[in-house]
Amino acid sequence: MDLILKAILMGIIEGLTEFLPVSSTGHLIIAGQALGIPVATAATFEIFIQLGAIVAVGVYFFRDLLSLVKRATTDPAARQLLIGIGIAFVPAALIGFIFRKQIKAVLFGPLPVALAMVIGGVIMLIAERWFKTRTATVSTIENVTLKQAAVIGLAQIGALFPGMSRSMTTIVGGMVAGLDRPTALRFSFYLSIPTLAIASVYELASSLNDIPSAQIPAFGVGLGVSFGVALLVIRFFLRYVARHDLTPFAWYRIVVGLILLALVVPLPGIR
Repeated sequence: MDLILKAILMGIIEGLTEFLPVSSTGHLIIAGQALGIPVATAATFEIFIQLGAIVAVGVYFFRDLLSLVKRATTDPAARQLLIGIGIAFVPAALIGFIFRKQIKAVLFGPLPVALAMVIGGVIMLIAERWFKTRTATVSTIENVTLKQAAVIGLAQIGALFPGMSRSMTTIVGGMVAGLDRPTALRFSFYLSIPTLAIASVYELASSLNDIPSAQIPAFGVGLGVSFGVALLVIRFFLRYVARHDLTPFAWYRIVVGLILLALVVPLPGIR
């Protein structure tokens, strides 16, 4: 029961943070340590509950994506969007695969996450201020060019740093490339499907032998909770971004990051 309760909490955190620009990985690393979940178990937890969020975005956009795939053979705009998603997927996937072990060994900890939270928040504030001085050139997702998709893909490399947030890097990357905020968000959602699905399946295949059978029910509960919460968050965030900017999320990141820094970095003379 203790593990199931922890799985519920982790599922809620994953569902709330996966698609908001606040870093789900950063929150899960901190939550896992706070809940006393062993590092190996917490890593597998994250994979399972992330699958719930992936299924949620697939379910939410199922009709749109099915229509897109059906039209791709005859509609150049639909085909270009699918190719663009593929282009945007490659950079982070390639670098993440090559440097996977180094990233996990060096960057998965409270201090790197805290720093990334603050830095990411500052980047968002700068991007929002810059964006208000520009006029977006693309307001429909099927008008995203392959060059713009490549810019978003390069921006997504930043998400390999735990605490930066895949959602944040791709939305900001889209805005810098010329997409309006809602279009950048929708492209980020579409891009999340291959990015998160392939990463999760790869990690899961690598960890299957390490999962005790007694923990599988708890993992399943976490996946289900993550799915339900993520569905609600996707609906909320699409509506929110249609009317508001990302500034509140930027300040949230900065405040949380500074609090974490205060907790993990001892002041001189204090033990």
